[in-house]
Amino acid sequence: MIYLDHNATTPLDERVLDAMLPYLRGFYGNPSALYRLGRLSRTALDTARLEVAQLVGVNPSQVLFTSGGTESNHLALLGLARGLSPGVWFHGRTEHPSVMAPLKELERQGWLLEALPLKASGAHDPEVFLEAPQKGPVAATLMLANNETGVIERVAPLAEQIRAAGGWLHVDAVQGAGKIPLDFGALGAHTLSLSAHKLYGPKGVGALIVAPEVPLTPMMWGGGQESGFRPGTESVAGIVGFGQAARLARLELTSRRDHLLDLRMRLEAGLLALDAVTIFAFEALRLPNTVQFSVKGFDGEALVMLLDRRGFAVSSGSACQSGGGAPSPVLLAMGVDETLAKGAIRVSLGVSNTQEEVDRLIETLKDLRHLNQ
Repeated sequence: MIYLDHNATTPLDERVLDAMLPYLRGFYGNPSALYRLGRLSRTALDTARLEVAQLVGVNPSQVLFTSGGTESNHLALLGLARGLSPGVWFHGRTEHPSVMAPLKELERQGWLLEALPLKASGAHDPEVFLEAPQKGPVAATLMLANNETGVIERVAPLAEQIRAAGGWLHVDAVQGAGKIPLDFGALGAHTLSLSAHKLYGPKGVGALIVAPEVPLTPMMWGGGQESGFRPGTESVAGIVGFGQAARLARLELTSRRDHLLDLRMRLEAGLLALDAVTIFAFEALRLPNTVQFSVKGFDGEALVMLLDRRGFAVSSGSACQSGGGAPSPVLLAMGVDETLAKGAIRVSLGVSNTQEEVDRLIETLKDLRHLNQ
């Protein structure tokens, strides 16, 4: 099987597994315990927290470990809103379901949701800020890199306007981490979400990066772990794996990015040579590994299954909302025709993919196009 769905999840790096194994076996102490086994676990957590902090340029005290990107997004949005009276919450039109779901809950609680202007390229216009009413707090959320199209947003201009309005900005950076440089301070965000399994780490662990001034309220109670914001005994092995994955992502960022961009450009050249292929957000600044496209005459999910039978793993969109047969909400928000959007598939490349695998995919698509004529 040629795996081409790395935006859904990545395989566990062997070096990450090696770092985790001691904490799945001999070093099993509770990190809150005072004896040696507990202290060893606590030291491992501290080291991992430092590695994640260095990935995004923050102090370790700003890193709160969670179960993944979904929990991080919920804690950021609901945890901030809990301490505020309802106001206006601005959001991107192409946000992940784990952001839109808590926003809909906030709408039920009295918050007014306002969508930011979206360009046909798939990027939001950072220079346009919708005027907020005079009363009530202002907040915003914007995905750094879209999980379907790969479009990278210019967050800093929006952050400047939100801060000038006295508001708060959350950034979902789950897809960007490990693929593009991340500097929390330069983005201007107040909170930022990460997930280990998107950068060759384990599933079930993520982080929320929180600026010191953010009035965050816990969503769960009953323990003092993670500065009281995320109670419960920590998954030491998972967090250690996250730390190692973050370290490798930081040290290998340039080589990974160059390799993935070479593969993406090779794939796009092959796609453009085919008849009736549309590459979405082609002109936009995108992640080096992501290509979303449509082949005329094919339904997206049907094409995914045809490629699966030929030995390729690709997706028809977000793994968190696939399987329903409906066209991508991201593409519809971009103004893509519904029929064209329903035919979309996504190829998201990984560090282990090769030029030969890309060429095999192109040849397979040529063959399928021929069968469809």
